[in-house]
Amino acid sequence: MRSRQLTIAIVAASVLAASVTGAILTSRAEDWQPLSLIGLLLVLALGSELLGFELKGLRLSGSFLALVLAMALLGPAPAVAIAIACALMDTAIVRRSIDRSLINIATFATFPLVGGLMIHALAGDFDPDANDALWFGGVVLTTFMIANTLNFAMVATASWLAYGVPARAMLRSFATALPSEFATGLLTASVAFTYGHMGVGSIALAAVVLLVFLYILRASVQAEERGEELETRTRELASLQMGLLSTVVQTLNMRDAMTARHSTAVARYSREVAKMLGLDERAQDLIHTAALLHDIGKVVLPDSILFAERKLTNDEWEQIKLHPVHGAKLVERIEGYGPVAEIVLHHHERFSGGGYPAGIAGEEIPIGARILSVADTYDVMTARDSYRRPVSPEAAMQELRRVAGTQLDPLVVEAFIRMILEKGVAFSHTDEADFEAELAFEKRVAEYARPRMAA
Repeated sequence: MRSRQLTIAIVAASVLAASVTGAILTSRAEDWQPLSLIGLLLVLALGSELLGFELKGLRLSGSFLALVLAMALLGPAPAVAIAIACALMDTAIVRRSIDRSLINIATFATFPLVGGLMIHALAGDFDPDANDALWFGGVVLTTFMIANTLNFAMVATASWLAYGVPARAMLRSFATALPSEFATGLLTASVAFTYGHMGVGSIALAAVVLLVFLYILRASVQAEERGEELETRTRELASLQMGLLSTVVQTLNMRDAMTARHSTAVARYSREVAKMLGLDERAQDLIHTAALLHDIGKVVLPDSILFAERKLTNDEWEQIKLHPVHGAKLVERIEGYGPVAEIVLHHHERFSGGGYPAGIAGEEIPIGARILSVADTYDVMTARDSYRRPVSPEAAMQELRRVAGTQLDPLVVEAFIRMILEKGVAFSHTDEADFEAELAFEKRVAEYARPRMAA
């Protein structure tokens, strides 16, 4: 046993001894009557332990209801005795190590003692015929929540210190169960009150309460676990699919750095133009992603065409014109990326018609594709590593205005020019950091996964 765990075990043994001693010193003969009530609560507590389950290192069961009833209807000493019996059964079921068993038994011996003394101090010996029923119910409910919190705090602290169980994960589990615990506390207070009028018959109600408690708690916990599993699986799928795309883009970069860096430049310009046109953040992300991938279809082109330093033949040019189709087919294989594929498919359409591959015109062309067309044209003209001799930004903007209304959307052209003049947006084709920052595939994985989880 490691030294830290040994220390925690010694502390737990000391707490157990102190709690048992406290229970003996506060025990009264009348606390152990009637025996039928002790027997029923013991059976209820032990039975609920058989229905318990583990959650992030914490074992949850419905025995807490029976223990609080023992605190309220009997006293601290019987409650401690029943709790220790539950802890021993739990140890036998789960087969805990000695140090973990000591922590568990010490916890089960402590919170019933504290809770029983609290009820006795605040409510005394409850008289159902008196006018303090509401006060007694409030005391039982308050004690239920305080004892429940003490139970959690002791187990969570020991688990964190001795075994490194993440405190945040345990706290989230506790918070998830809190509404169910509060509802059960209300029902427990009601059962404690009705015992004064119904006797042991109210324990049958306690059994129903226990089943309701376990059902609600188990359902909420299972829902959380399913949600966490779905989130994990979704992110794994997103990482796999986006990782494949990242590999393709990086492969394109290694094969043709000019095209890859051109794509990231177009992505930066396109996002800023989308923002200036008032598109929402999700649309901006969509267009940015499409811009990153708009030339990905060029990976299928042979080197003789991709790196040709001569005039292409008609057949070769027809192959070039198919790259939007090839790119869209690659992208649309990712679930949920249909809109991105559509932008990729149409980024070489002409605003007046006659472009490729579909020959559509005007607003038939997706707004994302119209934005990409302008950014694509500008970067090809101004980039120093483009296929042609670069021109100045001023000359490029003049050319954009010349072809506005025929090749390009006039409204997008004006927004693009305002972006360059007012915001000074630029892209360094020679800066590796600019390339990597614009890719940002880890962020893209998170954005891809989020809407699937929300759905």
